[in-house]
Amino acid sequence: MAKLTDRQQQVLAFIEQEQASSGMVPSTREIQAHFGFASQTAAINHLRALEKKGVIQRQAGKARAVAVVSTLRRETILDVPIYGQIAAGMAEMQDQEDEGMVSLDVASAGISKGSKVFALKVRGDSMIGAGIHEGDLVVLEHREPRSGDVVAALIDGETTLKRFVVTHGRPYLKAENPEFPNLLPTRELIVQGVMATLIRKFRK
Repeated sequence: MAKLTDRQQQVLAFIEQEQASSGMVPSTREIQAHFGFASQTAAINHLRALEKKGVIQRQAGKARAVAVVSTLRRETILDVPIYGQIAAGMAEMQDQEDEGMVSLDVASAGISKGSKVFALKVRGDSMIGAGIHEGDLVVLEHREPRSGDVVAALIDGETTLKRFVVTHGRPYLKAENPEFPNLLPTRELIVQGVMATLIRKFRK
């Protein structure tokens, strides 16, 4: 492995620190702001240099898709794709786009090895009673839901994040905020993922 310059060491340390504290690697804009670079190009060039020297792995076209080769234990670390946002409010249509990924320790996150998982950014406050706030990142597993699970669901053609409840054999979606109504399907209710863990990035 090639020797790093002092600045490259600093950038690598910043990436590792952010990943350890929030579960997410910093974006090129955040790297630029942290080090006072004149442009994002300088941050990108440092990432390219780190990749060339074999200390990080990047996925083309995804700003946060960075794995630190020197510190990740690949048998326990899972790279989870982030698929846009989900409403924690009234159900609404969402066009999901890949927004990078977050790396998680499967044991700490309570995720079974081999599970199919994805993450969504929360928008809205209908789940604040469950400790889920706007801007949080929910990590979801593809599995059958149990009554009481928090789920991402398609209800009558629209998506939302709610608690899945079954009463007298009939499922519905329960809000965790008294200002929002519960949602009963008139045609269909399809659970797209069951929440496994929650990531909250520190906000100053």
